[in-house]
This record gives sequence, C-alpha cells and structure tokens, in this order.
Amino acid sequence: MEMVQVNCYGKLKSLETPWVMGIINITPDSFYEESRVAKEDDLLRRAEKMIAEGASILDVGGYSSRPGADDVDEQTERRRVIPAIALLHRHFPEIPLSVDTFRAKIAREAVQAGACMINDISGGQLDGYMFETVAALQVPYILMHMKGTPRTMQLNPEYDDPVMELNRFFARRISRLHALGVNDIWIDPGFGFGKTLDDNYRILKYADTFLRHGKPMLIGISRKSMLYKFLGGGPQDMLNATTAVHMLALEKGASVLRVHDVKPAVEAVRLFAKYRSV
Repeated sequence: MEMVQVNCYGKLKSLETPWVMGIINITPDSFYEESRVAKEDDLLRRAEKMIAEGASILDVGGYSSRPGADDVDEQTERRRVIPAIALLHRHFPEIPLSVDTFRAKIAREAVQAGACMINDISGGQLDGYMFETVAALQVPYILMHMKGTPRTMQLNPEYDDPVMELNRFFARRISRLHALGVNDIWIDPGFGFGKTLDDNYRILKYADTFLRHGKPMLIGISRKSMLYKFLGGGPQDMLNATTAVHMLALEKGASVLRVHDVKPAVEAVRLFAKYRSV
C-alpha cells in the first residue's frame, strides 16, 4: 500500500497494526439497539469505555444507514452529530474522531467541531460537493461502496460480478480524488450496502483484490445481517460470529475494523498479529 500512516490533527499515526474503530450512533433507529446513545453522559461513558478497551478511533454518526431506513433531514443530522463531536473532542482530545456522513456541509462542520476524518457511505455519490469539500479540508476520507441509497439498496441488488464492480468503482473514485489532491483515502467494500447474502461472502472471500488500489482497507461487518441471516438470531446474538469474520478480514488485509464491540476486536487484532509474527 502507498500509505501506512494517516494524518489526524496534524500527527501521523501508523496503520502498521490494524486499527479498531468504535461505532457511536447518535440515532434512535440504528440496527443494533445497544449501539445507540442519546444523552451526553451516555455518550461520554460509551466513548471512555471504547478508548479504555483499545479503540484507535471513534466514528460518530447521526443518520441510520440500515436497510430501509427513513431519510433524516440535514438539520436533524446536524443537531445530533456536531455537538456530539465537539463534546468528544473536548473530553478526549487525543482520540481521532471520524464523522459518518454523506453530506458535505455536515462533514465540513464536523471537522470544524473536532473530527479529523470523513466516513462517507456513498463514496461521494449522494452529494456532488463531497470530494471538493474533502480536498479543501485536506482530511483523510473513507470511500465506501454502496449501490442505491439506504432506503433502496437492498431492493433486489444485482451484479454481474460484485468483486469486479467494486474494483472498478474504487479505481474511478480514487482517480478523481487524486486529481483533486486527496491522497489520504481508505476504502470500504460496504458489506450489506446493496449486496445480497452471497455477494457479501464473495466480496469477503476476494477482499484482498482491493489492496491493488494501494489504500488501507476498512471492514465494517460488526453484527450485520449477513451474519444473522445465515446463522439465525439477530444482531444481539452475533458477537462470536463477528469475531470469527474479523479474523478472516484481517487475513485478507484489513487495516481497520469498524465495530460495536471494541475489546473482542482488539483481542482479534492482537491474536492475528501474534499468529503472523511466528
């Protein structure tokens, strides 16, 4: 990969050891109920616990992107996200913060409030100003693949070859970002975002092909439906399955695991590092 470091708050942080990104949802309807926070004290406790357990970065979002989710207007997203990021940055200034948004205006305000990274589930497809905004802000950008919108993405998604389509998507979008002067880019295959169950597992099986783009790969698979729709149960039952698939993702070259449960993911990273070192 061309980049093994990420620039957060003017400091270069190494990705040589995979990062664990803790999910903080400032929403009433995220698919995993235990991940939702609504009060300042709950937010600070959740963040403190994740940091103590070894999170390298926290990802803050105010727009539920679960399949079929209702649209959230910009004002509501702003009211949820910007004060939360400002509060977290004030209390935990050393921990990098990512804003989970596809709106360029929210991204800009979040960076001004203390975020150092933009996590865009749409890969710039839902806001035509996003790439230019990232270029102007000069912050790292997470480029995720999604087919459709959160409301429509699981309505019979079809691919000739999902792995080939994702590789084409990453190549085109990275080229455009490079042309704008954006080089700190992470890629995310977008598990569950406009993919069938079999699509998700095929993408996981060949996820190492995405490393050809020379960018760190983020894997967001924590407690998702690709696990419980196969095994049975619900998100609350999928911790063990999540950890098992995290090990597969690390074997495929993941540099970042985006998770609801930090401690088990950190342990998976440590065990994988030990396994690779002997």
